[in-house]
Amino acid sequence: MAAALDRGLERARQRMLTRHLAGRGIGDQRVIDAMAVVPRELFAPRGRAHEAYADRPLPIGMGQTISQPYMVARMAEALELSPGDRVLEVGTGSGYSAAVLGRLCTAVYTVERHTSLAEGARALLHKLGYDSVRVRYGDGSLGWPEHAPYDAIVVAAAGPGVPGSLRDQLGPGGRLVMPLGTGGGRQALVRERRSAMGGFSREELGSVRFVPLIGDEGWA
Repeated sequence: MAAALDRGLERARQRMLTRHLAGRGIGDQRVIDAMAVVPRELFAPRGRAHEAYADRPLPIGMGQTISQPYMVARMAEALELSPGDRVLEVGTGSGYSAAVLGRLCTAVYTVERHTSLAEGARALLHKLGYDSVRVRYGDGSLGWPEHAPYDAIVVAAAGPGVPGSLRDQLGPGGRLVMPLGTGGGRQALVRERRSAMGGFSREELGSVRFVPLIGDEGWA
């Protein structure tokens, strides 16, 4: 039975890579390669490993989700990462996205506001050998200033605006990707770039749907 599940997961993984990622326009081969080797089924909710590679979010408790594979890939691609980059992630969840990012850059600092999720992600990432990923419990809207500046910042929750603390922690030439908008209304995925002079430019990357960013510089 276990062997049959393994074969089913492998077929589902390949379908994810070809149909849901490459087939939907993900062109960064490094992102596709990273998602080919990170075992998403280990980050999925208990009893739902067989759904791990379906192109939809899955609940992980505390009102949070593990984002659909396409969205994980899309946001990772939008960060335009190089191997030597240092990344701040807001919204660790189960740790899956952090593991993917850990395959793409030299260091990932990820912040989660739910203690149980932070502890679970930390333990699983350590068990799987993702030693370049560090997990912190706290208010992600405030970032992780001790390790700033970052080459890229990604936020897996929708805020009313880009938190000033996150902008402050983005280094020159850095990219910040996050959804903006309300939980029940329109949300837009945006990418901001910080120039060498410190200014910011913004572009919209399309409509999305995420849980709200709760925190001092997010929603109450």
